[in-house]
Amino acid sequence: MAITKETQIGKIEVVGKYKSVQVRTDIVIMEDAEELSRKYHRHTLAPDADISNEHSEVQAVCNAVWTQEVKDAYATFKAEQEIN
Repeated sequence: MAITKETQIGKIEVVGKYKSVQVRTDIVIMEDAEELSRKYHRHTLAPDADISNEHSEVQAVCNAVWTQEVKDAYATFKAEQEIN
């Protein structure tokens, strides 16, 4: 009877004009290959986020969608928000 806790990337979504990346992490409790419990945690990453501690799958998606054009547009948007 082995009980294990596993963290999985449940979902990665790219949304919005500035390609925000939404990540759902699943925490799964298993007993002898049978799932006992599953909890979800979500977080969102903007194009100026430090992704060095993110899972490699998340980093790959971010690097694919956050082109320099997207990063520049997001930086301009943030600068305009600070002025207003």
